[in-house]
Amino acid sequence: MDNKITLSFDENIIARAKKYAEKNDVSLSRLIEFLLKKVTSNNYTSFEDFPISDWVQEVAKGEAEYQTKAKRNRKEAKEEFFKSRK
Repeated sequence: MDNKITLSFDENIIARAKKYAEKNDVSLSRLIEFLLKKVTSNNYTSFEDFPISDWVQEVAKGEAEYQTKAKRNRKEAKEEFFKSRK
């Protein structure tokens, strides 16, 4: 059963999201529902843990190829940052 809710977004985000949804032949409501379902169906502790490629693959038409880096811990990220600054 569908229920209605009211959400507030920046108008530029709304315009871009509507174009994206239209281009991908999905309603904005279903797109947002899908994203919320993905976020709440797993034990994500932060946005960084959320696998964007999963939902992109779901809504994209055709085959997609993704290249990702191995996850780094905070110490490794800090060391990499400071090495790049030298």
